[in-house]
Amino acid sequence: MRTGWKFGMAGVLGHGLVGGLFATTRVRKEGHERVAELREAGKPILFVLWHGHLLPLVYHHQQEGVCVLVSEHADGEYIARVLHRYGFTTARGSSTRGGSKGLRGLVRAVREGRDIAITPDGPRGPARVVKPGALVAAQLTGAVILPVGMGSEGAWAFDSWDRFQVPKPLSRLGIAYGEPMTIPREATAEELEGWADRVGAELDRLTEVAETLARGEGATER
Repeated sequence: MRTGWKFGMAGVLGHGLVGGLFATTRVRKEGHERVAELREAGKPILFVLWHGHLLPLVYHHQQEGVCVLVSEHADGEYIARVLHRYGFTTARGSSTRGGSKGLRGLVRAVREGRDIAITPDGPRGPARVVKPGALVAAQLTGAVILPVGMGSEGAWAFDSWDRFQVPKPLSRLGIAYGEPMTIPREATAEELEGWADRVGAELDRLTEVAETLARGEGATER
């Protein structure tokens, strides 16, 4: 009971803190039109981003009904509570614990007409390494992978495996959306490893693009 109360309070406080923080920031985006194009074409999206860059996605895609794969660990519960308050749904599990359960949740979300999101280096790392198993969701659902990179001109980094980033107040952010990718349903395990390398390289590239945007170069500020 006490644990449930603690998680609930974390959700309320997290929602308020994130909202207050991002209200002071400015953001430049590149490639965001791809989100609308895919949705207009009726293609479900699988947003893929590094675990340490989750927070900007939460704020800038709030109330869109995106389903996020979240760890069943206790720290995942804190994240889930904040996500729910921003209009996300969650599938609980990972590629290392409860993976099949989480995958079923993502498949169900796509069937319900929702976009989905994963952090392919979560829940425990290694940081910025895409696990091939994380891409199975794209195979099974037919969702189009849309890699997303984040950057900030100033951010705090937690002392955690993923160096989880929290932008500083009044900072400028960059968000870069890459080229959509579609993984063939018949792709073998070996081919999935190749796709994982490709997605990881694209995420690293987009992170560099987003950092450039955060420095004031590139697309329109919002």
